Amino acid sequence: MKKIFVTILAFTLLFSCNKSTKTNESKASDKKFDQYKEGFVTSLWQLNPDWASSQGYHKFDSILVIPDGAQQKKELDFVKAQLDSLQQFEIEDLSDNNKTDFRMIKNQLESTVFSIKELKSWQWNPSEYNVCGSFSEILNGKYASEEVRLRAFGAKLSAVPAYYEAAKKNIKNPTVEHTALAIAQNLGGSSVFEGELNDILAKSKLSDVEKKQIQEKAKLAKKAITDYAAWLEKTPNKTPRSFRLGTELYAKKFDFNIQSGYSADEIFKIATEHKKDLHEKMFVLADKLWSKYKGNEPKPAEKLDLIKQVIDKISLKHTTPEKFQSEIEKQIPELTAYVKAKDLLYIDPSKPLVVRKEPAYMAGVAGASISAPGPYDKNANTYYNVGSMAGWTAENSESYLREYNDYILQILNIHEAIPGHYTQLVYSNQSPSIIKSILGNGAMVEGWAVYAELMMLESGYKNSDEMWLMYYKWNLRTTCNTILDYSVHTKNMSKEAAIDLLTKEAFQQQAEADGKWKRVTLSQVQLCSYFTGYTEIFNLREELKKQQGDQFKLKEFHEKFLSFGSAPVKYIKELMLSKE
Repeated sequence: MKKIFVTILAFTLLFSCNKSTKTNESKASDKKFDQYKEGFVTSLWQLNPDWASSQGYHKFDSILVIPDGAQQKKELDFVKAQLDSLQQFEIEDLSDNNKTDFRMIKNQLESTVFSIKELKSWQWNPSEYNVCGSFSEILNGKYASEEVRLRAFGAKLSAVPAYYEAAKKNIKNPTVEHTALAIAQNLGGSSVFEGELNDILAKSKLSDVEKKQIQEKAKLAKKAITDYAAWLEKTPNKTPRSFRLGTELYAKKFDFNIQSGYSADEIFKIATEHKKDLHEKMFVLADKLWSKYKGNEPKPAEKLDLIKQVIDKISLKHTTPEKFQSEIEKQIPELTAYVKAKDLLYIDPSKPLVVRKEPAYMAGVAGASISAPGPYDKNANTYYNVGSMAGWTAENSESYLREYNDYILQILNIHEAIPGHYTQLVYSNQSPSIIKSILGNGAMVEGWAVYAELMMLESGYKNSDEMWLMYYKWNLRTTCNTILDYSVHTKNMSKEAAIDLLTKEAFQQQAEADGKWKRVTLSQVQLCSYFTGYTEIFNLREELKKQQGDQFKLKEFHEKFLSFGSAPVKYIKELMLSKE
């Protein structure tokens, strides 16, 4: 017995020493990796000053990168150097938190190579070239005095003509759709160099000489933009590239952008099954509501027809074009009060949310969106951008408002604002890991907003059969985004088939369906982010519910989930299930 005890004691001491040595090695590896991350981020911003500015890092605001071959070489050299640096780290020696950062950095670097060498959208997508947004952000920023921002603005202006000349040299066989978008967005956004700039110049303390110099440069910048638009209109394009990505490029882009536990094929199949499930749930509710909205009219034999007729009646209850933005503004404090009353998660009252008309340089892709400050500028405004119906026909406006009826407008506000995008991005900026904020994963960001919609209704928000029916319709839209995007880019789905899917199976209004078709011709993979992220978040919650039983607390789940920044859900899952 004595010998056995001595052997066990020796083994225990050996194990304890090994464990202690391993812990010390891990700490040293983490310290070294943290130092690496600092250098990586600084180099990243030097290479991408506009991206840096969007994250609230304004050291390089005065620099406009010329998108030429020399810049591409710089980017590829940067990637090679960083991938070489990553090889010095054994991922198993890093903390769980740093393992995630390691994988996110590696994905970003490899994605850059894919974009330059394989995707090559810099050749066929002229809308990638647009300076208006970055200049507008300088003018509208609150991070420094008007004089400091205007001087950066003026210095940056000098490179605009060279920027657009480089763009012209890059473009080869562009798609028709992206060409039209580039013309519209550049011409629309160019107003930043006139009225918007002159208003701020007039209020500033710059000398008259400085003001005049900036205005002269701004005229040359606007001319470069209008010349670019004219060049796109006039240049012959006999063999335009198809906007469809194709199976191979689509699968690769999905893996890089979504970073999911699912492949593109798998999530398409899950979405297709989910669509059937939603149709069954909607039929039960629509059948129940039939007499309330249709009286004694005979019920149609087709389930989808019955659902559509009830939805069409409920959709007549909506606001007006003039009140659309003010109705959104009115609902924000109501949602905040509800989340607080139900104790669903903490919402920081000190972080401002401003509802505004969508800027012209953003128009043409989505009707509502969030522009959030980055982690270096945490206290700046978050903007809720609302598309305008100015200039629309009465028919198009009515169709749009039926889509965003009184029920769905509330779900939209949950998604975009509280507790959706606005709330999640405030949390993301508080993440101790800068990597998880700046390399934010779109599927996690969109997935959270979609999950928030369901969570709010589960908690009892505006509980009614109508609200649930409209929620299912909205969730069907998310589901069909994936089906549509995958089918259009990999299965050659026609416009007619796409509109049928959206109007007949997703019960969307014609204006919404037309807008979604336009969007799927201008983007790839992004429309999958909503359903993919939502599916993974919901599954994680249900898994933790089973594991924790009575110990599961919804608020704790939400706040812990959001504490990991905007990391891919598959990595957040690892972190939340980890015992570290």
